[in-house]
Amino acid sequence: MVMTAGLLFMAVLVIVPFTLASIRYLVVRSGRPGWLCRRLTTRPRSGGPGLGATATEELHAFFNANKRVQIEQRRTQLVMRDDDHAGAPPRTGIDLAGGTAVVRQREKTA
Repeated sequence: MVMTAGLLFMAVLVIVPFTLASIRYLVVRSGRPGWLCRRLTTRPRSGGPGLGATATEELHAFFNANKRVQIEQRRTQLVMRDDDHAGAPPRTGIDLAGGTAVVRQREKTA
C-alpha cells in the first residue's frame, strides 16, 4: 500500500507537469484559442518569474538543499544596491545646501 502511494505520488509529480507543459506547447504553437495563447505568453506585470517557474524552483529546493541556497542568494542580490561605477571616482556630485550639481565628462582612453 505504501509503495503504491509513493509510486502514485511520483507519477503525479512527473506526469501532470509533463501533460500541462505539452498542452501549453500545443496551444502556443497553434495560437488557438487566442485568449489562452495570449494568457500563456504574457509576462507578469512584476517582471519576475511566473507562477510556474516559482513553483518549479520551490519543488526543486524541497528535494535539493543547494537550490535553496541559490534562491536565497538571488533574493539577496535583488535587495543589494548595484552601482554601475562601483570602485570608480564619482562623476557626479550634488550639493543640496549650496544648490549646485557637478557632472564630469568621462576621460577618453586610447
